[in-house]
Amino acid sequence: MVIGPTNCGKSTLVNTLNDEMRPIRKTQNLIYGKHTIDVPGSYIENTWMYKYIISAMQDASHVLILVDQSKTAAVYSPGFAKVFRCPVIGVITRADLRPENEGFCINQLQKIGAAEPYFKISVEDGSGIEALKECLFEKKDR
Repeated sequence: MVIGPTNCGKSTLVNTLNDEMRPIRKTQNLIYGKHTIDVPGSYIENTWMYKYIISAMQDASHVLILVDQSKTAAVYSPGFAKVFRCPVIGVITRADLRPENEGFCINQLQKIGAAEPYFKISVEDGSGIEALKECLFEKKDR
């Protein structure tokens, strides 16, 4: 399950994890892919929708919580990651942009309860993607 605010790179990451190139478009629906569940940003931005995320988590082996290094907006409730019963992986997207925001992103992941290590990725230049795939798919095969 891939969770993050609007325009943080969720759908681009989902396409990469699924080895697909679906057109990226806004939707209000959960999108089930080959390896992923893509959660619309509005589900995070409206706390009353958390119940739908928690319900859909039943189908997930992992939860990826994304924070965007190109922005400094705290969008998650403190302790948010603690509601999930499967492993939670913190992912910093757009790690090639605004390196001065890395500390803010790490702090945000810590506040929501995502355990280290955090994956710093950039789909644009491909950095960090293979390490994330290895973590996800190695654990999935066990």
